[in-house]
Amino acid sequence: MFALLFVPVISRFVLIILFCGLFTGVAQAATQVPENQQQITLSFAPLVRKAAPAVVNIYTQTLVVERQVIPLFRDPFFRQFFGERFGRQLGRDRERVQNSLGSGVIVQNDGVIVTNNHVIEGADKIRVVLSDRREFDATIIGVDESTDLAVLKIEVPGEDLPFMEFRDSDDLLVGDLVIAIGNPFGVGQTVTSGIVSAVARSQVKVADVGSFIQTDAAINPGNSGGALISMDGRLAGINTAIFSNSGGSLGIGFAVPSNMVRFVVDGFVNSGSIVRPWLGAWGQPVTSDLVEVLGLDRPVGVLVNDLWPGGSAAIAGIEVGDVILGINGQDIYDANDLQFRIASLNVGGTATISLSRDNEPVELEVPLEQAPEVPERDLATLDNDSLLSGSVVANMSPALAEELRLSKFSPGVIILDIIRNTNAAYYRFQPGDLILELNDESVTSVDHLVQLTDNPPDINFISISRQGERYTLKVRQ
Repeated sequence: MFALLFVPVISRFVLIILFCGLFTGVAQAATQVPENQQQITLSFAPLVRKAAPAVVNIYTQTLVVERQVIPLFRDPFFRQFFGERFGRQLGRDRERVQNSLGSGVIVQNDGVIVTNNHVIEGADKIRVVLSDRREFDATIIGVDESTDLAVLKIEVPGEDLPFMEFRDSDDLLVGDLVIAIGNPFGVGQTVTSGIVSAVARSQVKVADVGSFIQTDAAINPGNSGGALISMDGRLAGINTAIFSNSGGSLGIGFAVPSNMVRFVVDGFVNSGSIVRPWLGAWGQPVTSDLVEVLGLDRPVGVLVNDLWPGGSAAIAGIEVGDVILGINGQDIYDANDLQFRIASLNVGGTATISLSRDNEPVELEVPLEQAPEVPERDLATLDNDSLLSGSVVANMSPALAEELRLSKFSPGVIILDIIRNTNAAYYRFQPGDLILELNDESVTSVDHLVQLTDNPPDINFISISRQGERYTLKVRQ
């Protein structure tokens, strides 16, 4: 606009005419009447027609036992004197059937279905309804709580079922069109469309291992376990959760990426279990305060601050102070993203890890090995007269930590269970407590703990770690 101030009057007049003509042409093009039938009938219908038969509705039934309280003891006067528990003890057990619903996706023509674990968790009966309204009982092949995924199987003899192929979810870009198919609110199979709003959302507290696809396609209760489909008709993810204050869609939905879904399905179908690689390295996200110190140009990656001796990371040469920036060419944004990338790879191979060390780029080949059970857990139940009597304990190891879904742990002895009406229950020890010291002596193993508790003194000092916090208890027996 400022350049026009220096153009002669006649030239400015000509330019104004040209600009007016140009804008008129654009306006006419924007409001142009469709010229053929194809321009009028552009639709997602062919894509939906192809994909929808592979999406199923899932109905579950769970038998719930409830204790009915005698009406007299619901009165606040009696509850004050007799307490809540007294009324329940005199009540009767009542059974009722709890129904819930969700969605699933057929991923193999022999009836293998993937859905969310929370859709079928605790169910006594699982019923699958196909898009053509046929119904079948389903069995559970495997459940992976870490990703909130479950793999089911239905038997349809002599028939190849329509199924959905997996897409490489790492190729998805923000802005890509996607379609969600599921059974929201139990109204029946429903299709919604939207775009990929974000990728690698690792702060969603839905599963232990997660780096979710975010979409604005309408997802509501009942959509869980349904398909998120890309424009090539392949499975991009499994719809898992929504962000909502009301329970309805606010345009923020999250899906487990198809690469992780494929890993879980292949593990259960081919070997009956999920075995994930274990890196043996822990760290913290790189914040803006650390960028300059670490010589980086932006706050991404994981600063390694601890290594397990003999773990894959230590064997490969990763050192404390390194910043992990990528795995197999995929950027790493934080510790959750690092865990997800490692967890979606197969044991037995290698991974290329890109990192920054002393402001210099380094690439290392890391062996992908499962978490070792070293030392062996040596499961034991303490049945002596100590304050820990009634606790079931084991030696902590990387394999046990993975089984307990602990992202960070320390070596030592952990309590796995507490038997009711025992000393351990009375002193309110809990499963997950890590026993650090007993009477000023560090506890190194289950055998060591048994020796320390065989002849307990009159006064016991015990230190435990609970959810990262250290507690010390003094007990006179």
